Amino acid sequence: MHRLSVVLAVALAVAGCKKKEPAPPPSAAGEAGAPAPVAAASIKGKVLERLDAPPYSYLRLQTPQGETWAAVPKTETANGQEVTIAGAMPMTRFESKTLKRKFDTVYFGTLGGAEAAAAQPAPPPPAMGGGEGMGQGGMVAQHAAAAAGPSDVGDVKVAKASGADARTVAEIHAQRMALKEKPVTLRGKVVKFNEGIMGRNWAHLRDGTGTAGKDNDLTVTTADHASVGDVVVVKGTVRIDKDFGSGYAYPVIVEDAKLSK
Repeated sequence: MHRLSVVLAVALAVAGCKKKEPAPPPSAAGEAGAPAPVAAASIKGKVLERLDAPPYSYLRLQTPQGETWAAVPKTETANGQEVTIAGAMPMTRFESKTLKRKFDTVYFGTLGGAEAAAAQPAPPPPAMGGGEGMGQGGMVAQHAAAAAGPSDVGDVKVAKASGADARTVAEIHAQRMALKEKPVTLRGKVVKFNEGIMGRNWAHLRDGTGTAGKDNDLTVTTADHASVGDVVVVKGTVRIDKDFGSGYAYPVIVEDAKLSK
């Protein structure tokens, strides 16, 4: 009898100590229209279909991985043309109110290469009345337009600016921690320029220093205007680890810059 009581007591103790089942992890899909956690990339493919919904064009592409949809600033790209989508960021379950259509996945980005010249400028962000693509999809497209670098700029060699705060592109990258919130002067060639994104203009500058894909390109925000190919002197403030949301963060950027030739 005593042995039976001990067995029952142990059984009850084990039952009472049974681990609580862990809560299921949150859904990876997130809210409708939220960008998937995938880094910006390039997509190459042949245009099978184009749907215009200003200020965007939606392109159905045949890629080596299969068919997919991309959205770029409005373009006259024709069916059958080979294109590259730069800075492509995926949006899941995205709805185009203009087209009255939902896309399982659509990649927002900008046309790269020769096709970029024929495309219209990137539309203003949602806060400035962007219309189609309101919400995170529009923001992704704007950031993609600003962040995507040029596909080919040829050889760039620009003399360093003068002055105590003068730095090259590579030096600003290398010294970014020490230069945080400090003014710098930089001379460089404008290799990409986007106007009116998030209330400012965005320029990519190169001067021939640094390593491709690492520290040879510097993003500058400004209220001034410039054209691709211009060699300009930039005076602005260094900011580090600047996060603009939608997956676009800059380890180093020069803001509130004044441009002169």
